Amino acid sequence: MSQLNSDFEKAVKQEEAYIRLVHPTPEETPTCISLFDTYLACNAIRSQIKSFYRYGERTHCSQKLEDFKFCLGLTRMEPEERRDVWIRKRAEWWAHRRLAKSSEDVWEMREQPPTDFPKIMTEDDIRSSTTVM
Repeated sequence: MSQLNSDFEKAVKQEEAYIRLVHPTPEETPTCISLFDTYLACNAIRSQIKSFYRYGERTHCSQKLEDFKFCLGLTRMEPEERRDVWIRKRAEWWAHRRLAKSSEDVWEMREQPPTDFPKIMTEDDIRSSTTVM
C-alpha cells in the first residue's frame, strides 16, 4: 500500500509542477464565475444532447459543481494561498486520473514499430518514386 501512496505523491508532485507552469500567477487560476459558467455550460441542452448522442446518457456535471463550491470556500484566502490550494486540488485530481484504470490500459506501449511495419518514406524516396496517372 505504501508503494501506491508513493506513486500517488510522486504523480501529485509532477502535476503540481506542471500546473504551476500553466498558471504562474493567481490571476491565471479560474475564478468562481468562470467555474460557475462551466457548470452552467455542462447543463446546457446542447451539452446534454451531444452527450446523449455520443454516450447514451446525460452529461455528469457534479464535478463541475464541486469545483464551483470549492472555489466559493476559498474566497476569504489571500490570492497566492488560494492559488496554492487550487493547484494542489487539481494536481490530486489529475494524479487520481493518471493512476486509475483507463480504456488505454488494454494497449501495450511499443518502443519500436513491428518488424513487418512499412518503413517511413524520406523526401528522397518520394522524389525517386514514380507517380501513376
